[in-house]
Amino acid sequence: MTKRRSESLRDTLEECIAVGEFVPGHHLDETELATRFGVSRTPIREALIQLASEGLVEIRPRRGAVVAEIGPARLVEMFEVMAELEAMCARLAARRMSDTEHAALTAAHLACEDSCQARDPDAYYLRNEHFHSLIYAGSHNQFLAEEAQRLHRRLRPYRRLQLRVRDRVATSFGEHEAIVAALRAGEADRSARLARDHVLVQGQRFADLIASLSLLQETA
Repeated sequence: MTKRRSESLRDTLEECIAVGEFVPGHHLDETELATRFGVSRTPIREALIQLASEGLVEIRPRRGAVVAEIGPARLVEMFEVMAELEAMCARLAARRMSDTEHAALTAAHLACEDSCQARDPDAYYLRNEHFHSLIYAGSHNQFLAEEAQRLHRRLRPYRRLQLRVRDRVATSFGEHEAIVAALRAGEADRSARLARDHVLVQGQRFADLIASLSLLQETA
């Protein structure tokens, strides 16, 4: 029971980090969190240890747990790796996805369209996550899918932050459109290239991300 509770709390705290409620550098006080969620400090401590193993939280001497902070250079490196993992998933998915999986991906894409038209970046962010998870699963390589999902989770706050940049949601949806078409056509190399470009942070997108990070730090 305690293990299930700590895992549930881990998911809740991870979501708070992903949506920006707990920003990088935020101190995660065990007593305050225990009071907030109506539990003892033990499952809170276990949840924080789990988040630390994922890289989302740092446990520092005399300060306790804080939301991890990532410098711009390190962040770009992580996005580079994420882009390659996405490309690998897309390349395999183009060859291996079933008709049922294509139908599910199309449905997820249309759900993203609803959020795009509503100009709701938060709703789009959640549906965008589902869209990408279907491509990971469609690779039919469980190890690859798990690694992609792990890094995706680590980058969640920053991927969400990008969607708040002007016109990024509409651009992202257009990129999804091309990826879906390439996957359905079974074009492995094109699917990989489109998926990689969709995630890479360079040029203007790099400048936008750095500007967003500066705003995020000001609210910390």
